[in-house]
Amino acid sequence: MKYLESIIVNFANWIWGMPLLVLLMGGGLFFLVYSRFIPFKYFGHAINVLRGKYDDPDDPGQINHYEALSTALAATVGMGNISGVAVAIAVGGPGAIFWMWVSAFVGIATKFFTCTLSILYRGKDSAGEIQGGPMYVIMEGLGKNWKPLAVMFAIFGLIGCLPIFQANQLTQAIQDIVLRPNGIAGKTIKYGPLHFLDTDLYIGFVLLIFVSLVIFGGIKRIGKVAGRMVPIMVLLYFISVVVILLINISDVPHYIGMIITNAFTADNYNGDAMLGGTLGGLIVLGARRAAFSNEAGIGTAPMAHGAAKTIEPVREGLVAMLGPFIDTIIVCTLTALAILITGVWQTTDSNGVTLTANAFESAFPGFGHYILMICILIFSITSLFSFSYYGTKCMSFLIGAERSHYYNYIYVVTILFGAVSSLTAIINLIDSAFALMSIPTVISALILAPKVKQAADEYFKRLKAEG
Repeated sequence: MKYLESIIVNFANWIWGMPLLVLLMGGGLFFLVYSRFIPFKYFGHAINVLRGKYDDPDDPGQINHYEALSTALAATVGMGNISGVAVAIAVGGPGAIFWMWVSAFVGIATKFFTCTLSILYRGKDSAGEIQGGPMYVIMEGLGKNWKPLAVMFAIFGLIGCLPIFQANQLTQAIQDIVLRPNGIAGKTIKYGPLHFLDTDLYIGFVLLIFVSLVIFGGIKRIGKVAGRMVPIMVLLYFISVVVILLINISDVPHYIGMIITNAFTADNYNGDAMLGGTLGGLIVLGARRAAFSNEAGIGTAPMAHGAAKTIEPVREGLVAMLGPFIDTIIVCTLTALAILITGVWQTTDSNGVTLTANAFESAFPGFGHYILMICILIFSITSLFSFSYYGTKCMSFLIGAERSHYYNYIYVVTILFGAVSSLTAIINLIDSAFALMSIPTVISALILAPKVKQAADEYFKRLKAEG
Protein backbone atom coordinates (compact mmCIF):
# COMPACT_ATOMS: atom_id res chain seq x y z
CA MET A 1 0.00 0.00 0.00
CA LYS A 2 2.90 2.35 0.76
CA TYR A 3 4.39 1.60 -2.66
CA LEU A 4 1.03 2.12 -4.39
CA GLU A 5 0.51 5.37 -2.49
CA SER A 6 3.94 6.66 -3.58
CA ILE A 7 3.09 5.88 -7.24
CA ILE A 8 -0.17 7.82 -6.97
CA VAL A 9 1.55 10.80 -5.28
CA ASN A 10 4.38 10.87 -7.85
CA PHE A 11 1.93 10.70 -10.77
CA ALA A 12 -0.25 13.48 -9.30
CA ASN A 13 2.75 15.76 -8.90
CA TRP A 14 3.98 14.93 -12.39
CA ILE A 15 0.62 15.53 -14.13
CA TRP A 16 0.14 18.79 -12.19
CA GLY A 17 3.27 20.22 -13.78
CA MET A 18 3.80 23.45 -15.67
CA PRO A 19 2.03 22.35 -18.93
CA LEU A 20 -1.24 21.68 -17.09
CA LEU A 21 -0.86 24.89 -15.07
CA VAL A 22 -0.46 26.83 -18.33
CA LEU A 23 -3.50 25.07 -19.80
CA LEU A 24 -5.78 25.77 -16.80
CA MET A 25 -4.67 29.22 -15.68
CA GLY A 26 -3.47 30.35 -19.11
CA GLY A 27 -6.71 29.11 -20.65
CA GLY A 28 -8.74 30.95 -18.01
CA LEU A 29 -6.77 34.14 -18.63
CA PHE A 30 -7.41 33.78 -22.37
CA PHE A 31 -11.16 33.39 -21.76
CA LEU A 32 -11.10 36.45 -19.51
CA VAL A 33 -9.36 38.70 -22.05
CA TYR A 34 -11.10 37.21 -25.11
CA SER A 35 -14.52 37.90 -23.58
CA ARG A 36 -13.44 41.44 -22.71
CA PHE A 37 -14.32 40.72 -19.06
CA ILE A 38 -17.99 40.39 -20.04
CA PRO A 39 -18.84 37.83 -17.33
CA PHE A 40 -17.84 40.33 -14.62
CA LYS A 41 -20.02 43.05 -16.10
CA TYR A 42 -23.21 41.01 -15.74
CA PHE A 43 -23.09 39.70 -12.17
CA GLY A 44 -26.41 41.43 -11.42
CA HIS A 45 -28.07 39.91 -14.45
CA ALA A 46 -26.67 36.48 -13.50
CA ILE A 47 -28.32 36.77 -10.09
CA ASN A 48 -31.66 37.66 -11.73
CA VAL A 49 -31.39 34.58 -13.93
CA LEU A 50 -30.59 32.51 -10.85
CA ARG A 51 -33.64 33.92 -9.05
CA GLY A 52 -35.84 32.48 -11.79
CA LYS A 53 -36.78 35.75 -13.50
CA TYR A 54 -36.34 34.15 -16.92
CA ASP A 55 -37.43 30.56 -16.13
CA ASP A 56 -39.72 28.87 -18.62
CA PRO A 57 -40.99 25.42 -17.59
CA ASP A 58 -41.46 24.52 -21.27
CA ASP A 59 -37.76 24.96 -22.08
CA PRO A 60 -35.83 21.74 -22.75
CA GLY A 61 -33.87 20.33 -19.80
CA GLN A 62 -34.45 18.58 -16.50
CA ILE A 63 -33.87 21.13 -13.71
CA ASN A 64 -34.12 24.93 -13.37
CA HIS A 65 -31.19 27.38 -13.16
CA TYR A 66 -31.22 27.45 -9.37
CA GLU A 67 -31.24 23.66 -9.05
CA ALA A 68 -28.44 23.39 -11.62
CA LEU A 69 -26.24 25.82 -9.68
CA SER A 70 -27.20 24.15 -6.39
CA THR A 71 -26.22 20.74 -7.79
CA ALA A 72 -22.89 22.15 -9.01
CA LEU A 73 -22.31 24.00 -5.71
CA ALA A 74 -23.26 20.90 -3.73
CA ALA A 75 -20.21 19.29 -5.34
CA THR A 76 -17.88 22.30 -5.19
CA VAL A 77 -18.89 23.93 -1.88
CA GLY A 78 -17.95 20.84 0.03
CA MET A 79 -14.97 19.25 1.71
CA GLY A 80 -12.63 21.05 -0.68
CA ASN A 81 -13.56 24.26 1.12
CA ILE A 82 -13.03 22.89 4.62
CA SER A 83 -10.39 20.23 4.14
CA GLY A 84 -8.78 21.34 0.87
CA VAL A 85 -7.99 24.82 2.20
CA ALA A 86 -6.50 23.30 5.34
CA VAL A 87 -4.31 21.02 3.20
CA ALA A 88 -3.16 24.04 1.15
CA ILE A 89 -2.17 26.03 4.26
CA ALA A 90 -0.56 23.03 5.99
CA VAL A 91 1.62 22.33 2.95
CA GLY A 92 2.15 25.77 1.43
CA GLY A 93 1.46 28.32 4.16
CA PRO A 94 -0.82 31.36 3.78
CA GLY A 95 0.52 32.25 0.32
CA ALA A 96 -1.17 29.21 -1.23
CA ILE A 97 -4.53 30.94 -0.67
CA PHE A 98 -3.53 33.87 -2.91
CA TRP A 99 -2.94 31.50 -5.81
CA MET A 100 -6.30 29.88 -5.10
CA TRP A 101 -7.80 33.38 -5.53
CA VAL A 102 -5.98 33.92 -8.82
CA SER A 103 -7.08 30.53 -10.09
CA ALA A 104 -10.69 31.25 -9.05
CA PHE A 105 -10.63 34.68 -10.70
CA VAL A 106 -9.70 33.24 -14.09
CA GLY A 107 -11.90 30.24 -13.28
CA ILE A 108 -14.96 32.49 -13.37
CA ALA A 109 -14.32 33.11 -17.07
CA THR A 110 -13.56 29.41 -17.63
CA LYS A 111 -16.88 28.41 -16.03
CA PHE A 112 -18.71 30.95 -18.21
CA PHE A 113 -17.25 29.47 -21.40
CA THR A 114 -17.46 25.77 -20.51
CA CYS A 115 -21.03 25.98 -19.15
CA THR A 116 -22.29 28.13 -22.02
CA LEU A 117 -20.93 25.41 -24.31
CA SER A 118 -22.73 22.75 -22.25
CA ILE A 119 -26.06 24.26 -23.40
CA LEU A 120 -24.89 25.40 -26.83
CA TYR A 121 -23.81 21.86 -27.73
CA ARG A 122 -26.13 19.58 -25.83
CA GLY A 123 -26.42 16.06 -27.13
CA LYS A 124 -28.72 13.12 -26.52
CA ASP A 125 -27.90 9.93 -24.73
CA SER A 126 -28.88 6.48 -25.99
CA ALA A 127 -32.33 6.90 -24.38
CA GLY A 128 -32.97 10.14 -26.29
CA GLU A 129 -32.62 12.32 -23.15
CA ILE A 130 -30.99 15.75 -23.60
CA GLN A 131 -27.58 15.80 -21.90
CA GLY A 132 -24.74 18.28 -21.45
CA GLY A 133 -21.10 18.09 -20.45
CA PRO A 134 -17.65 18.17 -22.08
CA MET A 135 -18.10 14.78 -23.79
CA TYR A 136 -21.24 16.02 -25.58
CA VAL A 137 -19.64 19.41 -26.32
CA ILE A 138 -16.75 17.60 -27.99
CA MET A 139 -19.01 15.30 -30.02
CA GLU A 140 -21.56 17.95 -31.05
CA GLY A 141 -19.19 20.90 -31.38
CA LEU A 142 -16.02 19.33 -32.74
CA GLY A 143 -17.35 16.21 -34.44
CA LYS A 144 -16.86 12.45 -34.27
CA ASN A 145 -13.16 12.70 -35.17
CA TRP A 146 -12.62 14.13 -31.70
CA LYS A 147 -14.40 11.26 -29.93
CA PRO A 148 -11.18 9.93 -28.27
CA LEU A 149 -11.01 13.23 -26.35
CA ALA A 150 -14.63 12.79 -25.22
CA VAL A 151 -13.96 9.20 -24.16
CA MET A 152 -10.86 10.34 -22.25
CA PHE A 153 -12.97 12.79 -20.25
CA ALA A 154 -15.65 10.21 -19.50
CA ILE A 155 -13.19 7.50 -18.40
CA PHE A 156 -11.33 9.72 -15.97
CA GLY A 157 -14.63 11.25 -14.91
CA LEU A 158 -15.60 7.83 -13.56
CA ILE A 159 -12.58 8.04 -11.22
CA GLY A 160 -12.64 11.76 -10.43
CA CYS A 161 -16.30 11.61 -9.41
CA LEU A 162 -15.85 8.82 -6.89
CA PRO A 163 -16.92 9.72 -3.33
CA ILE A 164 -13.71 8.59 -1.64
CA PHE A 165 -12.40 12.01 -0.55
CA GLN A 166 -15.71 13.14 0.94
CA ALA A 167 -16.19 9.80 2.71
CA ASN A 168 -12.62 9.87 4.01
CA GLN A 169 -12.80 13.37 5.46
CA LEU A 170 -16.29 12.93 6.90
CA THR A 171 -15.11 9.74 8.62
CA GLN A 172 -12.02 11.55 9.95
CA ALA A 173 -14.20 14.38 11.24
CA ILE A 174 -16.60 12.02 13.03
CA GLN A 175 -13.64 10.19 14.58
CA ASP A 176 -11.80 13.34 15.73
CA ILE A 177 -14.79 15.44 16.75
CA VAL A 178 -17.37 12.96 18.04
CA LEU A 179 -15.97 9.50 18.81
CA ARG A 180 -12.45 9.91 20.27
CA PRO A 181 -13.32 12.84 22.60
CA ASN A 182 -16.10 10.64 24.03
CA GLY A 183 -13.84 7.65 24.62
CA ILE A 184 -14.89 5.60 21.58
CA ALA A 185 -11.56 4.56 20.11
CA GLY A 186 -12.57 1.62 17.94
CA LYS A 187 -10.65 -1.59 17.25
CA THR A 188 -7.99 -1.93 14.59
CA ILE A 189 -8.81 -4.32 11.76
CA LYS A 190 -6.10 -5.73 9.48
CA TYR A 191 -7.35 -6.89 6.10
CA GLY A 192 -4.49 -7.63 3.73
CA PRO A 193 -2.54 -4.40 3.22
CA LEU A 194 -5.33 -2.30 4.79
CA HIS A 195 -5.26 -1.27 8.46
CA PHE A 196 -8.32 0.60 9.70
CA LEU A 197 -10.64 1.04 12.67
CA ASP A 198 -13.90 -0.87 12.85
CA THR A 199 -15.67 2.43 13.59
CA ASP A 200 -14.45 3.73 10.20
CA LEU A 201 -16.23 0.82 8.57
CA TYR A 202 -19.44 1.45 10.53
CA ILE A 203 -19.44 5.13 9.51
CA GLY A 204 -18.90 4.06 5.91
CA PHE A 205 -21.89 1.71 6.03
CA VAL A 206 -24.19 4.42 7.43
CA LEU A 207 -23.06 6.82 4.68
CA LEU A 208 -23.57 4.15 2.04
CA ILE A 209 -27.20 3.59 3.10
CA PHE A 210 -28.08 7.28 3.40
CA VAL A 211 -26.52 8.29 0.08
CA SER A 212 -28.16 5.35 -1.70
CA LEU A 213 -31.62 6.57 -0.68
CA VAL A 214 -31.08 9.83 -2.59
CA ILE A 215 -28.85 9.06 -5.57
CA PHE A 216 -30.96 6.21 -6.92
CA GLY A 217 -33.73 8.79 -7.37
CA GLY A 218 -31.82 10.53 -10.22
CA ILE A 219 -31.00 14.16 -11.00
CA LYS A 220 -34.44 15.56 -10.18
CA ARG A 221 -34.30 14.27 -6.62
CA ILE A 222 -30.64 15.30 -6.30
CA GLY A 223 -31.48 18.82 -7.58
CA LYS A 224 -34.35 19.24 -5.13
CA VAL A 225 -32.38 17.96 -2.13
CA ALA A 226 -29.34 20.06 -3.06
CA GLY A 227 -31.55 23.11 -3.62
CA ARG A 228 -32.77 22.87 -0.02
CA MET A 229 -29.48 21.93 1.66
CA VAL A 230 -26.94 24.16 -0.11
CA PRO A 231 -28.31 27.52 1.16
CA ILE A 232 -28.51 26.11 4.70
CA MET A 233 -24.94 24.85 4.68
CA VAL A 234 -23.46 28.01 3.18
CA LEU A 235 -25.39 30.26 5.59
CA LEU A 236 -24.49 28.24 8.71
CA TYR A 237 -20.83 28.04 7.75
CA PHE A 238 -20.75 31.70 6.72
CA ILE A 239 -22.25 32.92 10.01
CA SER A 240 -19.94 30.71 12.10
CA VAL A 241 -16.76 31.91 10.40
CA VAL A 242 -17.86 35.55 10.33
CA VAL A 243 -18.33 35.38 14.12
CA ILE A 244 -14.76 34.04 14.43
CA LEU A 245 -13.50 36.91 12.29
CA LEU A 246 -15.50 39.52 14.23
CA ILE A 247 -14.05 38.25 17.52
CA ASN A 248 -10.58 38.79 16.02
CA ILE A 249 -11.47 41.68 13.69
CA SER A 250 -8.30 43.65 14.44
CA ASP A 251 -6.18 40.74 13.12
CA VAL A 252 -8.03 40.31 9.81
CA PRO A 253 -6.05 42.95 7.81
CA HIS A 254 -2.77 41.45 9.05
CA TYR A 255 -3.63 37.96 7.81
CA ILE A 256 -5.04 39.17 4.50
CA GLY A 257 -1.73 40.97 4.03
CA MET A 258 0.14 37.79 5.00
CA ILE A 259 -1.74 35.81 2.33
CA ILE A 260 -0.67 38.32 -0.31
CA THR A 261 2.96 38.80 0.77
CA ASN A 262 3.59 35.10 1.34
CA ALA A 263 2.29 34.34 -2.15
CA PHE A 264 5.61 35.51 -3.60
CA THR A 265 8.01 33.92 -1.14
CA ALA A 266 8.77 30.40 -0.02
CA ASP A 267 9.60 31.56 3.53
CA ASN A 268 6.47 30.04 5.04
CA TYR A 269 6.29 27.23 2.53
CA ASN A 270 6.74 23.91 4.31
CA GLY A 271 8.60 22.63 1.29
CA ASP A 272 6.75 19.55 0.14
CA ALA A 273 9.62 17.79 -1.62
CA MET A 274 7.41 16.66 -4.47
CA LEU A 275 6.42 20.24 -5.26
CA GLY A 276 9.92 21.63 -5.06
CA GLY A 277 9.48 24.11 -2.20
CA THR A 278 9.64 27.02 -4.67
CA LEU A 279 7.34 29.81 -5.82
CA GLY A 280 6.41 27.65 -8.80
CA GLY A 281 5.49 24.83 -6.46
CA LEU A 282 3.37 27.23 -4.41
CA ILE A 283 1.47 28.37 -7.52
CA VAL A 284 0.88 24.74 -8.54
CA LEU A 285 -0.37 23.93 -5.03
CA GLY A 286 -2.82 26.86 -5.09
CA ALA A 287 -4.06 25.92 -8.55
CA ARG A 288 -4.53 22.26 -7.54
CA ARG A 289 -6.49 23.10 -4.41
CA ALA A 290 -8.58 25.71 -6.27
CA ALA A 291 -9.35 23.21 -9.03
CA PHE A 292 -10.30 20.66 -6.38
CA SER A 293 -12.49 23.24 -4.67
CA ASN A 294 -14.32 25.06 -7.49
CA GLU A 295 -13.61 22.64 -10.38
CA ALA A 296 -13.34 25.42 -12.96
CA GLY A 297 -11.98 23.84 -16.12
CA ILE A 298 -12.34 20.29 -14.79
CA GLY A 299 -15.66 19.66 -16.56
CA THR A 300 -17.95 18.45 -13.79
CA ALA A 301 -20.07 21.61 -13.47
CA PRO A 302 -20.97 21.66 -17.21
CA MET A 303 -22.64 18.28 -16.68
CA ALA A 304 -24.96 19.79 -14.04
CA HIS A 305 -25.57 23.02 -15.92
CA GLY A 306 -26.14 21.08 -19.14
CA ALA A 307 -29.31 19.68 -17.53
CA ALA A 308 -30.80 23.16 -16.95
CA LYS A 309 -34.17 24.10 -18.47
CA THR A 310 -33.17 26.88 -20.87
CA ILE A 311 -32.77 27.71 -24.54
CA GLU A 312 -30.30 30.52 -23.77
CA PRO A 313 -26.76 29.10 -23.43
CA VAL A 314 -25.31 32.39 -22.22
CA ARG A 315 -27.74 32.59 -19.31
CA GLU A 316 -26.52 29.26 -17.98
CA GLY A 317 -22.91 30.37 -18.44
CA LEU A 318 -23.64 33.47 -16.34
CA VAL A 319 -25.27 31.40 -13.58
CA ALA A 320 -22.36 28.94 -13.62
CA MET A 321 -19.73 31.64 -13.25
CA LEU A 322 -21.16 32.51 -9.82
CA GLY A 323 -19.86 29.12 -8.64
CA PRO A 324 -16.11 29.92 -8.33
CA PHE A 325 -16.94 33.28 -6.76
CA ILE A 326 -19.14 31.75 -4.05
CA ASP A 327 -16.95 28.71 -3.61
CA THR A 328 -13.38 30.04 -3.58
CA ILE A 329 -13.49 33.82 -3.22
CA ILE A 330 -16.02 33.70 -0.36
CA VAL A 331 -16.15 30.28 1.33
CA CYS A 332 -12.48 29.25 0.94
CA THR A 333 -11.30 32.69 2.07
CA LEU A 334 -13.45 32.45 5.20
CA THR A 335 -11.99 29.04 6.01
CA ALA A 336 -8.43 30.26 5.43
CA LEU A 337 -8.86 33.32 7.66
CA ALA A 338 -10.41 31.19 10.44
CA ILE A 339 -7.40 28.83 10.35
CA LEU A 340 -4.86 31.67 10.21
CA ILE A 341 -6.44 33.95 12.83
CA THR A 342 -6.81 31.20 15.43
CA GLY A 343 -3.14 30.25 14.93
CA VAL A 344 -3.81 26.51 14.76
CA TRP A 345 -1.84 26.17 11.52
CA GLN A 346 1.36 26.94 13.47
CA THR A 347 0.61 25.07 16.70
CA THR A 348 -0.52 21.66 15.44
CA ASP A 349 0.60 18.99 13.01
CA SER A 350 -2.99 18.29 12.03
CA ASN A 351 -3.95 18.32 8.38
CA GLY A 352 -7.18 18.30 6.40
CA VAL A 353 -10.49 18.63 8.19
CA THR A 354 -8.95 18.21 11.66
CA LEU A 355 -7.00 21.46 11.23
CA THR A 356 -10.20 23.37 10.47
CA ALA A 357 -11.91 21.67 13.43
CA ASN A 358 -9.06 22.85 15.67
CA ALA A 359 -9.64 26.41 14.44
CA PHE A 360 -13.36 26.27 15.31
CA GLU A 361 -12.64 24.75 18.72
CA SER A 362 -10.04 27.44 19.42
CA ALA A 363 -12.58 30.16 18.62
CA PHE A 364 -15.54 28.51 20.40
CA PRO A 365 -14.08 26.35 23.21
CA GLY A 366 -16.23 23.40 24.11
CA PHE A 367 -18.63 23.47 21.18
CA GLY A 368 -16.86 24.94 18.15
CA HIS A 369 -15.94 21.57 16.70
CA TYR A 370 -19.58 20.48 16.91
CA ILE A 371 -20.67 23.50 14.84
CA LEU A 372 -18.13 22.47 12.21
CA MET A 373 -19.35 18.87 12.44
CA ILE A 374 -22.85 19.96 11.39
CA CYS A 375 -21.42 21.93 8.47
CA ILE A 376 -19.21 19.00 7.47
CA LEU A 377 -22.15 16.60 7.48
CA ILE A 378 -24.14 18.79 5.10
CA PHE A 379 -21.13 19.76 2.95
CA SER A 380 -19.92 16.21 2.41
CA ILE A 381 -23.33 14.57 1.98
CA THR A 382 -24.47 17.09 -0.66
CA SER A 383 -21.14 16.57 -2.47
CA LEU A 384 -21.77 12.84 -2.43
CA PHE A 385 -25.15 13.39 -4.12
CA SER A 386 -23.81 15.54 -6.96
CA PHE A 387 -20.74 13.49 -7.79
CA SER A 388 -22.87 10.37 -8.24
CA TYR A 389 -24.84 12.21 -10.94
CA TYR A 390 -21.65 13.23 -12.75
CA GLY A 391 -20.35 9.67 -12.69
CA THR A 392 -23.57 8.21 -14.11
CA LYS A 393 -23.44 10.72 -16.98
CA CYS A 394 -19.92 9.59 -17.82
CA MET A 395 -21.00 5.95 -17.63
CA SER A 396 -24.04 6.70 -19.79
CA PHE A 397 -21.83 8.23 -22.48
CA LEU A 398 -19.48 5.26 -22.47
CA ILE A 399 -21.86 2.27 -22.34
CA GLY A 400 -25.39 3.65 -22.78
CA ALA A 401 -28.06 5.29 -20.62
CA GLU A 402 -29.80 2.00 -19.91
CA ARG A 403 -26.64 0.76 -18.12
CA SER A 404 -25.55 4.02 -16.47
CA HIS A 405 -27.15 3.07 -13.15
CA TYR A 406 -24.43 0.45 -12.65
CA TYR A 407 -22.09 3.31 -11.72
CA ASN A 408 -24.16 4.05 -8.62
CA TYR A 409 -23.50 0.55 -7.30
CA ILE A 410 -19.77 1.03 -7.79
CA TYR A 411 -20.10 4.52 -6.32
CA VAL A 412 -21.73 3.53 -3.02
CA VAL A 413 -19.31 0.62 -2.50
CA THR A 414 -16.29 2.95 -2.85
CA ILE A 415 -17.69 5.02 0.02
CA LEU A 416 -16.45 2.18 2.24
CA PHE A 417 -13.02 2.29 0.57
CA GLY A 418 -12.79 6.05 1.17
CA ALA A 419 -13.79 5.66 4.82
CA VAL A 420 -10.90 3.30 5.60
CA SER A 421 -8.09 4.63 3.33
CA SER A 422 -5.38 7.28 3.85
CA LEU A 423 -5.96 10.94 2.95
CA THR A 424 -2.68 11.19 1.02
CA ALA A 425 -3.52 8.40 -1.42
CA ILE A 426 -7.09 9.56 -1.93
CA ILE A 427 -6.48 13.27 -2.51
CA ASN A 428 -3.69 12.54 -5.00
CA LEU A 429 -5.83 9.98 -6.85
CA ILE A 430 -8.65 12.52 -7.27
CA ASP A 431 -6.13 15.25 -8.20
CA SER A 432 -4.76 13.00 -10.95
CA ALA A 433 -8.21 12.24 -12.34
CA PHE A 434 -9.19 15.93 -12.28
CA ALA A 435 -6.00 16.82 -14.15
CA LEU A 436 -6.76 14.29 -16.88
CA MET A 437 -10.40 15.47 -17.08
CA SER A 438 -9.32 19.09 -17.51
CA ILE A 439 -7.28 18.41 -20.66
CA PRO A 440 -10.27 17.59 -22.96
CA THR A 441 -12.48 20.14 -21.17
CA VAL A 442 -10.19 23.14 -21.66
CA ILE A 443 -8.90 22.14 -25.11
CA SER A 444 -12.44 21.84 -26.49
CA ALA A 445 -13.46 25.13 -24.83
CA LEU A 446 -10.47 26.95 -26.35
CA ILE A 447 -11.28 25.64 -29.84
CA LEU A 448 -14.98 26.55 -29.52
CA ALA A 449 -14.41 29.89 -27.74
CA PRO A 450 -15.43 31.91 -30.86
CA LYS A 451 -18.87 30.22 -30.74
CA VAL A 452 -19.33 31.35 -27.13
CA LYS A 453 -18.18 34.86 -28.00
CA GLN A 454 -20.67 35.02 -30.88
CA ALA A 455 -23.53 33.73 -28.70
CA ALA A 456 -22.64 36.21 -25.93
CA ASP A 457 -22.50 39.18 -28.30
CA GLU A 458 -25.92 38.29 -29.74
CA TYR A 459 -27.46 37.68 -26.30
CA PHE A 460 -26.24 40.90 -24.72
CA LYS A 461 -27.25 42.85 -27.82
CA ARG A 462 -30.81 41.50 -27.45
CA LEU A 463 -30.72 42.15 -23.71
CA LYS A 464 -29.74 45.77 -24.28
CA ALA A 465 -32.40 46.23 -26.96
CA GLU A 466 -35.05 44.88 -24.56
CA GLY A 467 -33.91 47.32 -21.87
